[in-house]
Amino acid sequence: MLTVTLPDGSHREYEGALSVADVAKSIGAGLAKAAVAGKVDGELVDLSYMIEKDVALAIVTDKDAEALEIIRHSTAHLMAHAVKTLFPEAQVTIGPAIENGFYYDFSYTRAFTPEDLVAIEKKMTELAKADLPIVRKTMVREDAIQFFLGMGEKYKAELIEAIPEGETISLYEQGDFIDLCRGPHVPSTGKLKVHKLMKVAGAYWRGDSKNEMLQRIYGTAFAKKDELAAYLTMLEEAEKRDHRRLGKELDLFHLQEEAPGLIFWHAKGWALWLQVEKYMRSIYQNYGYDEVKAPQILDRTLWERSGHWTKYRENMFTTESESRYYALKPMNCPGHIQIFNSALRSYRDLPMRIGEFGQCHRNESSGSLHGLMRVRGFTQDDGHIFCTEDQILSECTMYSKLVKQVYETFGFKEIAYKVATRPEMRIGEDAAWDKAEAALMESLDALGLDYEILPGEGAFYGPKIEYHLKDCLGRSWQCGTIQVDFQMPGRLGAEYVAEDNTRKTPVMLHRAIIGSMERWIGMLIENFAGAMPLWLAPVQVAIANITEGQEEYVKALAETMKAAGIRVAVDTRNEKISYKIRELSLQKLPYIVVVGEKEKEAGCVAVRARGGRDLGVMKIEDFINMLIEENDSRCNG
Repeated sequence: MLTVTLPDGSHREYEGALSVADVAKSIGAGLAKAAVAGKVDGELVDLSYMIEKDVALAIVTDKDAEALEIIRHSTAHLMAHAVKTLFPEAQVTIGPAIENGFYYDFSYTRAFTPEDLVAIEKKMTELAKADLPIVRKTMVREDAIQFFLGMGEKYKAELIEAIPEGETISLYEQGDFIDLCRGPHVPSTGKLKVHKLMKVAGAYWRGDSKNEMLQRIYGTAFAKKDELAAYLTMLEEAEKRDHRRLGKELDLFHLQEEAPGLIFWHAKGWALWLQVEKYMRSIYQNYGYDEVKAPQILDRTLWERSGHWTKYRENMFTTESESRYYALKPMNCPGHIQIFNSALRSYRDLPMRIGEFGQCHRNESSGSLHGLMRVRGFTQDDGHIFCTEDQILSECTMYSKLVKQVYETFGFKEIAYKVATRPEMRIGEDAAWDKAEAALMESLDALGLDYEILPGEGAFYGPKIEYHLKDCLGRSWQCGTIQVDFQMPGRLGAEYVAEDNTRKTPVMLHRAIIGSMERWIGMLIENFAGAMPLWLAPVQVAIANITEGQEEYVKALAETMKAAGIRVAVDTRNEKISYKIRELSLQKLPYIVVVGEKEKEAGCVAVRARGGRDLGVMKIEDFINMLIEENDSRCNG
């Protein structure tokens, strides 16, 4: 007899070994039909997995979060099956599930066309309707290598060769297609009816630019048709909100080939930048940070001492002068430690909080560059806190409070908190790690915040909290972080005089609130679809005259508003007022003011709010006071 413990705590006894699918059938026909996989003692397995001892078992259905990744991974195999059916000479390489979908890399003699994608998707639908069983098989490593070489699949053979000798290799077979995979997978192709191929891109074999360029086909898959439809609708909306398109339409910034990964900020875009920076600077002041500025270029020897030269050299821009080698800083940390080291510090000086809008450069590959989101030159709202181990808790608590305030001010209400704990390869004593991890979690507990633990995902030098926020389309962005660093201060000679008059190394907390200013502004553009709230809008009010007779009045009105701190533009072109209003509306301005002869004589303005809302005629003083009040409130909607 063996006992299976279900998630509700109930127990079921069986006379002998049986599969996960058999357990599902014994519970109910509906559950058996809905089952996608199983979870045995916390590990995901196929429905065919044999249970031979007492276990804790959960049946995974398409309602469970784990099911979606299994469905997408299985759909990647379905796509590879379709490609091999249509293009037998194509070689399959790697095909994982990824966020929002999957991809598979292929080696083929010519580029896949949009028409090819249509044909592949059609074949995938046929294979799904055939409801082919997906069966797990095993081979010893050496046999598996010969098996795939015999099929002409050299990439699969190369992958297996990297596996230690004597290992058992798992394969998954569906119809006449077989693939190397650890699994688990859905039980049959009939579970894979909801999918969509998205695009083709280039990708180097094993991510190495020295290797062959492959073709990567991206797709997505869901359990239900309405989920796919919702996702495609979201993508359409995201396309409308693309910050690169809006950046051009709203005259915010541009990129050009002569400066890959670097941004040309136009006047309106820089006005937006300055508003973000102004607000963040006020946050620094309110939370006890001293703003500093470290050099852009530092000697190579400093980067060697910090460890960056060894670990990050390929991503650093370097230069030479008078036989000395330098690097443009890819991060601000070493420079801030030099500021700490510039004087003898006492325990009374701690915590010492310093922040910088630090411009950094990283030599990202050209293929990874993406508008404001992935650049080579960027500015971080970077800060470092030098403290004792006993101060980690209070500093992290204050920082989480700060992050929440900032995100909500910018209109992001939904924040996910994640604690990344010690990795297997790490430095420092376990006692210090225990204290740091406990402090991070206690800081979130103190604020009543729920969080997820990411085991083993901390940096080698210390654990961290990640702050993930969701935008209006439900997309998740990881922006803020606070990392505990036991290593770098010691490597660069940072120390303070402790209460007992000994010299000790401070703990260094690395923290960024919005991260890259460029990426943050790109997020804001997409979240608000370019229609910025008043306090952020590059131009808050546009004033348009109806006839030439109001031109001087419009200019005087603009000067009055500027004196009140309002960012204003005027439109006195010799065009019909309806034309001017239509054009100004396309700029997504918070307010458009129209002035005719009646308004001029009465000292009033006719006000239109964004979205075509007519607020009627207002006295100039009342309108300005309304703007100041709204601006000060930092309304984000």
